[in-house]
Amino acid sequence: MNRRNFLTRGGISFAAAAGSFPVANAEPISEKTNVPHTSIHRVQADGVTVFYREAGAADAPVVLLLHGFPTSSFQYRELIPRLADRYRVIAPDLPGFGFTEVPKERQYKYSFDALAKTILAFTDALQLKRYALYVFDYGAPTGFRLAMAHPERVTAIVSQNGNAYEEGLGDAWAPIRRYWSEPTAANREVVRNAAISPEGIRYQYTEGVPNPDVIAPEGYILDSAMIARPGNTDIQLDLFLDYANNVKLYPAFQEYFRKSKPPLLAIWGKHDPFFIPPGAEAYRRDNPNATVQFLDTGHFALETHVEEIALAMRQFLAKSA
Repeated sequence: MNRRNFLTRGGISFAAAAGSFPVANAEPISEKTNVPHTSIHRVQADGVTVFYREAGAADAPVVLLLHGFPTSSFQYRELIPRLADRYRVIAPDLPGFGFTEVPKERQYKYSFDALAKTILAFTDALQLKRYALYVFDYGAPTGFRLAMAHPERVTAIVSQNGNAYEEGLGDAWAPIRRYWSEPTAANREVVRNAAISPEGIRYQYTEGVPNPDVIAPEGYILDSAMIARPGNTDIQLDLFLDYANNVKLYPAFQEYFRKSKPPLLAIWGKHDPFFIPPGAEAYRRDNPNATVQFLDTGHFALETHVEEIALAMRQFLAKSA
């Protein structure tokens, strides 16, 4: 008599009796995988508790990932393990973002100069003497300040929609430009509604993406929750106002490119409404070691093209970092 019984669900038969499957001869499941583990850490730097993610061997070449608005090191969750077999990959949360904590008694003035000072102190706390930079959005003016302060430390730069040229500023900056010229309460409120609302944050993820439905919601929902913490909205509006000082500093960034000529890969979502393709092309004007690659996506290119970006980075860094 056959001791095997079968249940049928939706036309699929499932063995119900014990011993129905030859488990005794199954291969043992390995407890290890080849995916590098990403760990989380905190370190004191510049009077700030900086939260960061890290993966890779301690003695491997360093890649420092600097995020942008409105996100955090969380945006690199898929990129980090795709690089960490070959590199020590480090992604801090900027002050005002993610899980980095700034004590009230620190009386921190939120500006891009201040962000760069803190991240420079962070690299010193971790004793990072040489690193490649990956800069995105706000990470660009932060990282370029680091590069100007210590050009000898920067082995290469990957700029993913990280701008350093006036021609790279798209029409989406119009309300922010008005805020720069007239920092009134009314213009501040316009920026708040346009850029910091949950709808505005989601727009930044989905605009320019051929199929917005492929964007996982975790990123923009987490960003919205973190930005909405008490007091944080005003921090972000202060940084939007201070971004005008980044534009004034663009000529200094360009002089750094001309003088130091770091190997540079500008890899760009070509439908980004904020940092448009001419900003990527402009790198080649000042740096003969710059290459440009466009992707069929928007501002948050990693959300749709992490495999392509990781491959381009590995090929680029293998030759330059």
